[in-house]
Amino acid sequence: MARASGAAMDGLIKGSFTHAASGVHYRIFERDGAGWLSYARPETAAGGYLSGEVKLAYFIGSNTRGRTYLFERDGYWFETPVNWYAKKRVWDMAPNYLDAREMPLTLPVDANCLHCHVGGVGVALAGARNHFAATPFAHGGIGCASCHGDAVEHVRTKGTAAVLNPAKLDAARRDSICLQCHLEGETAAYRLGHSLATYRPGEPLFDSVAYFVHQGEVGPAGRATSQYEALLQSACKRASGDRMTCTTCHDPHASETAATAAERVAYYRARCLSCHTGAKFATAHHPEQPDCARCHMPRGASEDIAHEQVTDHRIQIPVLNTASQIPNGASERRAKKSGALVPIGKEKATDRELGLAYAQIAQQRGDRASGEMALALLRKAEAMEAATVKDAELHTQLGLLEQKAGDIHAADWEYRGALAADPDDGTARGDLAILFAGTGDYETAVRLWQRVFAADPTQAAAGYNLALGQCRLGQKDDAEKTLKRLLQFAPDNQRARALAAALAGGSQHCGG
Repeated sequence: MARASGAAMDGLIKGSFTHAASGVHYRIFERDGAGWLSYARPETAAGGYLSGEVKLAYFIGSNTRGRTYLFERDGYWFETPVNWYAKKRVWDMAPNYLDAREMPLTLPVDANCLHCHVGGVGVALAGARNHFAATPFAHGGIGCASCHGDAVEHVRTKGTAAVLNPAKLDAARRDSICLQCHLEGETAAYRLGHSLATYRPGEPLFDSVAYFVHQGEVGPAGRATSQYEALLQSACKRASGDRMTCTTCHDPHASETAATAAERVAYYRARCLSCHTGAKFATAHHPEQPDCARCHMPRGASEDIAHEQVTDHRIQIPVLNTASQIPNGASERRAKKSGALVPIGKEKATDRELGLAYAQIAQQRGDRASGEMALALLRKAEAMEAATVKDAELHTQLGLLEQKAGDIHAADWEYRGALAADPDDGTARGDLAILFAGTGDYETAVRLWQRVFAADPTQAAAGYNLALGQCRLGQKDDAEKTLKRLLQFAPDNQRARALAAALAGGSQHCGG
């Protein structure tokens, strides 16, 4: 965990590759004592000429699974569009962008993302989640405080004052310390006033975040951070109850990757035998195969991270292939992506959290049924909203759902409610601008988009709409300046490139 992040040059992995879908060639290299990422595409390629480079500031990832890098542009922080995948030792696009036809240079890094990789995460400035006054975090690596809480008094008293000991907490608080970074679910929703970045060791994690999976989903469903959901389905966990936790088998103070393969097999077998006692297991249970995990926790391909594998934490009695005596259970691990969303474990979720979860699924997959479910749940949650506590996220999501359902008056009401609760909500402001543009009021729409894009130039949709609106009002120079700034952050945005070329060439006329 201490090696989870650091200065880019301390963890630079050089390499290069060409991404087939976008035609962009990437190279990670060292120059003048610094790490750099360059990108290039020839004029003859489908997307047109592209060339540039960014200076890498930090690495993220211990290289157990992989590594990526962070860079800064005008005070905004981004993850590079490429990842190193350690298992197969290859460079490729970041997860979710393997088939991207445009280079996704603007992948914002926010406090919730950084929470599990660094120490002393900073607070973002108003208006943009990846805009920090200085560096986005105090130090690289996951430090003691991530699991043991604030250690200032412990250090000041030279160890006299105690730090938080997870082993002495109740099961929910103990497990929360691991799950803050090792639980993802199919989707998640923050409780009102909370986020992952605000979680502190010793608190119950589920007071901050509600995690969901589809009902009937089997095993880890191919997700790289789904071990806990799978463990809940195991006979081992069901039999041992709260006694079994992550640290029953994993030592957070030791590096498993540093051990030899034989040492790892012996270590995990000892963990199994600490519960499965007796001569049958110690000596008679397959003495020819000491690797318990090979049969009972097979590894299969991950569905959410390319070039990665997932260890099946269901700890099953395998169905063996008689020809090779190798378990084939890994092949059937697939998520059931339909059915109701249910909270993970025994945790409860309100209509608000469940509605937000359905809204995420609807947006990710264009799932109409999930959108209808989200709309019904969030309307119920809104009816119960306290008069003194306004919920910007709820109103923003309701506005988007009402807008998609064709009720622009309800959408307008919701977006205004969101902005009353959070004047810096760029999503609500940008979507409200679309409503004004739809009525022909481009002056108001442009003012709204200007505020969004000024605070967060990574809002490419708002920037593009702003340029169109400015052109509609006859403000060609302003439109060109907007597009120039947009392309500074998203140089491969094809819509913006086409509009900029049309304005420069005179084929796009402004005004009237």
